[in-house]
Amino acid sequence: MTTLPPKTCSVERLVTHPKLVAAALAGSKTQQRRDGVYGYPGEEFDLEGVTFVVTDLQRERLGDMTDEHAKAEGYPSLALYRDIILKMHAGMTWNEDALVWVHSFAIK
Repeated sequence: MTTLPPKTCSVERLVTHPKLVAAALAGSKTQQRRDGVYGYPGEEFDLEGVTFVVTDLQRERLGDMTDEHAKAEGYPSLALYRDIILKMHAGMTWNEDALVWVHSFAIK
């Protein structure tokens, strides 16, 4: 079994943007990438009264993302995902080798 690092934030902060909350509730958002660990597999969180469970946690390079990954994030394409992320995080650059934590989740 792989030992996971300590959490850097509460699982309740995993999905917070209203459009992304709506996408998760609709079932079109099933992943969230973060710099740190927000939730471990099996951990639950609520969005507007609906319970979700973290199903997987993996480390991934930004450069390994595909359009399918962006769709799992709730965006129609990788290009749009990248553009929005860079606009949301002023001063951030898209570093293909940057590692992020991919939190996969589903409605319980």
